[in-house]
Amino acid sequence: MDQHAGNRPETTLPHGNLDITQDAVVIVPGIMGSELREASTGRTLWGLSGARWLIDAWTRPGGLKTLHMTDAELEGTAGRIEPVQLLRHSAWTPYFKGFEPYTELIAAVHACVAHPAAVLEFPYDWRFPVAANGQLLAAAARRHLSAWRQHPAHREAVRTRRDQRPARLVFVAHSMGGLLAQAALNPLHDSDLPADTRAVITLGTPFHGAVKAAAILNTGQGAPAPLPHQRLKSLCTNLPGLHDLLPQYLCMLEDTDARHLTPPDVERLGGNRELARLATDFAAKRAAISLPGHRAVIGTNQTTAQSMTLRDGVLRTHCHTVRRNSDHTFIHEPDGTLKLFDVQGDGTVHKESAALGTAVTHLPLHHGAVATDRFALHAVQEALREDTHLGPPMGGPGCGLDIPDLTRPGHPWELTITGLHSPAGVTCRITAADTTRPTTPLAPRLRSAGNRLTATATLPAPGLYRVTVTTRDRRHISQMLLAADHTCHTLTNDSHNEPNP
Repeated sequence: MDQHAGNRPETTLPHGNLDITQDAVVIVPGIMGSELREASTGRTLWGLSGARWLIDAWTRPGGLKTLHMTDAELEGTAGRIEPVQLLRHSAWTPYFKGFEPYTELIAAVHACVAHPAAVLEFPYDWRFPVAANGQLLAAAARRHLSAWRQHPAHREAVRTRRDQRPARLVFVAHSMGGLLAQAALNPLHDSDLPADTRAVITLGTPFHGAVKAAAILNTGQGAPAPLPHQRLKSLCTNLPGLHDLLPQYLCMLEDTDARHLTPPDVERLGGNRELARLATDFAAKRAAISLPGHRAVIGTNQTTAQSMTLRDGVLRTHCHTVRRNSDHTFIHEPDGTLKLFDVQGDGTVHKESAALGTAVTHLPLHHGAVATDRFALHAVQEALREDTHLGPPMGGPGCGLDIPDLTRPGHPWELTITGLHSPAGVTCRITAADTTRPTTPLAPRLRSAGNRLTATATLPAPGLYRVTVTTRDRRHISQMLLAADHTCHTLTNDSHNEPNP
């Protein structure tokens, strides 16, 4: 798979600046965070700009057919599809409520290094297993570190640093990218790579999996689902990368007990039993791999699925989880039922799944925005510069934002802001994420509803929109949603009429 560094600034930072690192940095995006193209034609299959392309991809027959895994790819043969670069444009999928581009994260990293050559952007084919992509990342990181150590700017940076040591690696990874970084540090790939790694900075990485991955596989089992949700389920049914995100903790709730999700469970809810087995086996091996100098940035305050129940093939997700007593038995209510705890998270990954240790910065952010928020980027920069300060403690009070991921133009929908009691000093703006088709921003009227705020909005036209809430302390929380006609019906004629790139 080709690795491309993308567009980089070409200016070297001033000599003698002690606020830069001499280290080599590798940026690893999350699932669906890499632009993909068809090798034989050069046609972009995922990652184009413009809401029109996104709407076509999710609603036109055959919109995502080319991304489906072939039999040869499931056997491990890659090359039909190539990763090009990290996502440079806003994107959207059902359930995930939008992917922000990585341009701000890339710029923040470049501001901390001695030369653009110190930064490697690692796009990858996110359809493939984490294990396979992790091995590719290990090889790419080794090449990058070796090349950077020979660069003249590296020698100059070493002379101006207090410790004057040769460069080591720092991985900056968003979401599933953190799993790749952990897989890459398996000594079986490169026995010296862990020692050559100074730090791993993860942003919303689901180390223990996410219930939302199971919900995607179960789409339509209990009730009709909008066409975009059906399309994502069709794509993910045999997608190894998605199965690697399935929860590996005790998430299956039963009357007085909780257990792990099993491969037969995955098959019953609509996934692939063998891919689930391989993912479970790999997750156990991955858990034994330590992350040098690990710092985690974790989104909080958002309504997040943490557990589930499965009845007759229909999955129900729940925004709570269980905990154990000191003797490892589950905590129960007086009536013998499980006591349930809501730890929240970033809307996709619950808080406890994203943490491996105690070096954690909590910020009230949604999953798609963890890699763009200014406080999260500040935490990344401080870690790159080897400062012990990891960013604002707990990120301030903040708030939670809950919106649908898909709506129809001209139809009213409701947004909910949690953690705030009064609309005083709070603003909400809805803007078009597609800057090539600007529209007048909307400012829905916020109203108090007990311990939360609500508002009703109507989007004027099809497109990708960003909802941004600003609190009195000037903190921001944002999510994206797609406005499109999404009539519920089954997939048909899914082998033609693909959207033009």
